[in-house]
Amino acid sequence: NVSTAERKTLIQCSELRSYRRNELVLQADQWTDRIYCVTSGLLRVVVRGSTSSDHVTTDFIRRGDFFHGPSLNQDRYQAVPTLIAALPSSVYLVPVSAVRELFAKNPDVALGLLELAMKRMEMLRVQLRRISSLSAEGLVSRVLYELTQLAPGGSGGYDKRITQAVIASYSGLSREVVNKTMRDMENRGLVWRDEHGIHVHPNFASTDFGLLSVEGT
Repeated sequence: NVSTAERKTLIQCSELRSYRRNELVLQADQWTDRIYCVTSGLLRVVVRGSTSSDHVTTDFIRRGDFFHGPSLNQDRYQAVPTLIAALPSSVYLVPVSAVRELFAKNPDVALGLLELAMKRMEMLRVQLRRISSLSAEGLVSRVLYELTQLAPGGSGGYDKRITQAVIASYSGLSREVVNKTMRDMENRGLVWRDEHGIHVHPNFASTDFGLLSVEGT
C-alpha cells in the first residue's frame, strides 16, 4: 500500500545479491544494517548446537519472506543465527533505516511485517511440537511435504538439491535415521525420484501429531 515514489526510493537504496547453494549470507554475531528479503531461492536459518561442529536448521526463509533482527528500534543489529543459501538465491538487502522511515509513514507496512514475524513464531512452535511428539517416520514425512511448499521441484515434488543432511538438521534427527527412513519410504512407494525432484505421497500433508499414519497407504 505504499506509493510508487516510496517504492522506487526503497528499491534504489537496496542491493540485490545472488548466492550460490550453501554460500554464507550472514554470519552469526555479525553486525548488519540490512533486512534480507528473498526474491528467489531459499535460505535456511542455522544456530549453533551443543558442539562447535553441530549446527541446527531452525527455519527457512522462502521467496517473498524476510529475515531481520530481534528488534527494529535501531538502524543496525547483531545477528543471532547464521543465514545460509539452501538453494541458489537472490536476496534484496534493504537498509533498516529505510524500512523504519517507511514504517513511520505507512503503519500498515509495519503491521504486515509484524504479521509475518508472528506467523514464523507459530511455525517454530509447530516444528518443536512435531519433534517432541511425532515418530521418526511421521516427522520425516511432514518435513518432506513442507519442502514441497518451500522448495518446489515440479509436479508436486521438492528440489533434489535439498540434502538429507539439511532434512536431518531441521527435523532434529540424525542423518542415518533420515537416510534409513527415506529408503524405507522409497521401498514402499511413498517417496520417488525423477529428474524434476523428489516426490512424496500426498497424505504426508496430514501427518502432524499422529492425525494420519502413512503406514499401509
